[in-house]
Amino acid sequence: MVNDRREAAVPAFRVSDRDRDKTLGVLAAALAEGRLDPHEHATRSGRALRARTADELAALTADLPTPAPTRAEQDRKDLREWLAEWRYWLGGAVIMSGIWGARCAQQGELTYYWPLAPLGVWAAILVAVAIWPREEG
Repeated sequence: MVNDRREAAVPAFRVSDRDRDKTLGVLAAALAEGRLDPHEHATRSGRALRARTADELAALTADLPTPAPTRAEQDRKDLREWLAEWRYWLGGAVIMSGIWGARCAQQGELTYYWPLAPLGVWAAILVAVAIWPREEG
């Protein structure tokens, strides 16, 4: 089944109150920015409150830009990305330590723990990113 836009039809997913609230937030931001007049905002808000599917909500905001993330949302995103970098660091530590351990086993003695240098530099960069002042705006 194909609709007018030549895209595959997708089953309509029912929306939650949270989805409606998110759409109402986008509409409120558009009203505050002057993209919607009060009458159109009221009309779209009423339709958002009555919407049952995601398609109905999407149609209400299709002609509006997505609002910029709030400072708190951006901070949460940055923290998730920074923690992901530490997971990569841990993966690198496991791999390099495994190589070092295999080499020590092959030689039959403990040698200098060479992964300390790259892991230390990598960790120092991650810490610097966390404490470096951010540009505002």
